[in-house]
Amino acid sequence: MDALGYYNGTWGPLDKMTVPMNDRGCYFGDGVYDAAICYKKTIYLLDNHVQRFFNSAGLLEITLDFTREELKSILGDLVAKVDPEEVLVYWQATRGTGRRNHAFPGGRSNLWVMIKAASVADLRKKVKLITREDTRFLHCNIKTLNLIPNVVAAQRALEAGAHETVFHRGNIVTECAHSNVHIIKDGKFITHPADKYILPGIARSRLVQVCGKLGVPVEEREFTVDELFNAGEVLISSTSTFGLGVDCIDGKPVGGKAPELLKKIQDQLMRDFSEATGYPGA
Repeated sequence: MDALGYYNGTWGPLDKMTVPMNDRGCYFGDGVYDAAICYKKTIYLLDNHVQRFFNSAGLLEITLDFTREELKSILGDLVAKVDPEEVLVYWQATRGTGRRNHAFPGGRSNLWVMIKAASVADLRKKVKLITREDTRFLHCNIKTLNLIPNVVAAQRALEAGAHETVFHRGNIVTECAHSNVHIIKDGKFITHPADKYILPGIARSRLVQVCGKLGVPVEEREFTVDELFNAGEVLISSTSTFGLGVDCIDGKPVGGKAPELLKKIQDQLMRDFSEATGYPGA
């Protein structure tokens, strides 16, 4: 066999292996991985790689269903089944399996392994490089599958008996784990600009349009944590929440100072939804 795949005890040719759609790795990138080079069935620096793998899982609060020694045994057995002398041994653990929900699903983790041919680099050769600004943590505007920070934030909200977690960058409020967040202040609807720090939510755009239709002034600008706590109203928006009012953040009462305006906006949102879909009760 030239390449092998493994999933929770089942193994076979890599290109024929499948995994369940409900694996957390498919929806959230919710897992950790490591990889090592292997030559003639000897996995180089395996102890070091396994230690890093377990450390990563612990930091992400993923409970593994096997010990370090058991993992090393699994990897060793799988390496023995492939033909090439030089291979890459890649393994990952995802948080588990469950229908898509940001908060942790409970249950067992899932172990994936992939083994394929790979050559050690020829150190006599030199290579070219390029430079690029490091923007890896500045892509909140992309609806990527890699949602680990959002997943952990959603779990913290669940544990606190809350609906959502509000993110802030320094003193500037950005968005929530899986919603946009907005305030009403002095009769104005205020929302963070649609830049690289937030996902440009479709529901957020709809709120801006509805406010325009109702003659409510809109300010797309940064607002502070203090403004959040002292706003006339706080609301969050997402595909399923439209424009949900908020009455408590970190255990402190918020909003409740502009209920008529909030209701006016919410009523229009529901009217628009009802007219488009036939949804009753708007």
